[in-house]
Amino acid sequence: MAESIRVDEDTYAALASLKSDGETFDDLLARLLSEHHEGRRSGAGLWEGSDAPERARETGQELKSGVDMRDSER
Repeated sequence: MAESIRVDEDTYAALASLKSDGETFDDLLARLLSEHHEGRRSGAGLWEGSDAPERARETGQELKSGVDMRDSER
């Protein structure tokens, strides 16, 4: 079943400018979504080989601990 979405004229024009010859808007949106997800996946592993994950985990625990302390003081 096909669905319709409303976009303003500027958005339509921007999307149309990204569309390849012979590509439908559905194809375009599927391609853009795929590229978006690939970009997010390519960021995975950026911290590999560094201590950044552990530092981020420790910082998160410290922040959570600080919030928990404030809650217990109430």
